[in-house]
Amino acid sequence: MSAMRAMVLAAGLGTRLRPITYEMPKPMVPVLNRPVMEHILRLLARHDFAQTIANLHWFPELIEERFGDGSGCGVELSYSREEQLLGTSGGVRKAAEFLGESFLVISGDALTDIDLTSMRQFHESHDGIATLATKRVEDTSQFGVAITGADRRIQGFQEKPDSAEALSDLANCGIYMFRSEIFDFFPDPATSKAAGPGDPPGFADWAMDVFPRLLEADVPFYSHEIDDYWNDIGNLEELRSGNLDALSAAVEVESEGEVVDGFRSGEPEGDEGALKGPVLLGPGCEIADDVRIDGPAVIGDRVRIGANSRLREVIVLPGAEIAAGTVLVGAIAARRG
Repeated sequence: MSAMRAMVLAAGLGTRLRPITYEMPKPMVPVLNRPVMEHILRLLARHDFAQTIANLHWFPELIEERFGDGSGCGVELSYSREEQLLGTSGGVRKAAEFLGESFLVISGDALTDIDLTSMRQFHESHDGIATLATKRVEDTSQFGVAITGADRRIQGFQEKPDSAEALSDLANCGIYMFRSEIFDFFPDPATSKAAGPGDPPGFADWAMDVFPRLLEADVPFYSHEIDDYWNDIGNLEELRSGNLDALSAAVEVESEGEVVDGFRSGEPEGDEGALKGPVLLGPGCEIADDVRIDGPAVIGDRVRIGANSRLREVIVLPGAEIAAGTVLVGAIAARRG
């Protein structure tokens, strides 16, 4: 197969991850001590999506400084800055010249090990204009769901329906493959249904502007159901569960640091100052005397944990400082601004 280009959506504000995202863009929020966007870029490299572009808006310099030209993650990365947010599809339209005849769009703030090669094979096997990755979920009220026919052609959508009213349990994962003809179904820049007061003329949204036009025109597009891990890291609890899932190898991603699985050597089991794994210790972290950490837990780079602290099933983000005598259970701790 010839190379297919990819676009990583990395411009959003990440409001549901505040206060963490007051200081960093959502794609830079760490999972196993690496930005979640780094896991996405490495996934693209594994599946030969080498030429990639990312749209940026919130703290764009932090993403550019971290990833540069993408070579550290195995891709050739360029950027499309948005002075004003253009929406989920408006930003893609801005990068249309880069994307070419057939391309992938993937969220830069989702945690997944989706088999993109398999998805591409399905995309190229049908005559539709688009392929949407979907995954079966128990609680449809948290997701937009796709309604499909027996041939997997998409027939409609519901936005976060209650389980009793849901016509489908296939969550839209926000991972898409398109043929370039998709741009023929974008709204006129001035008539986007999703645009509100103050939004720029090019603002557009997949769910409100583009996919309804495909349905109205009876244009075929399809669902590719996945069994792979997918977590959209939409809120703090999902960030916590995503880190712990990754630590338990439920999703295939790379970590940064040392995993302690069991008590550290030289420390007897039951000792008050001990680490009971699995605990991921990031580079440069400092743990004072008489600290106990019960895993699963992720301790970020340069974290300092004061004496006599007790931590259980926690995520401590890079640079955070835990005061002496602190007790944390099931928490996310971050650096104070």
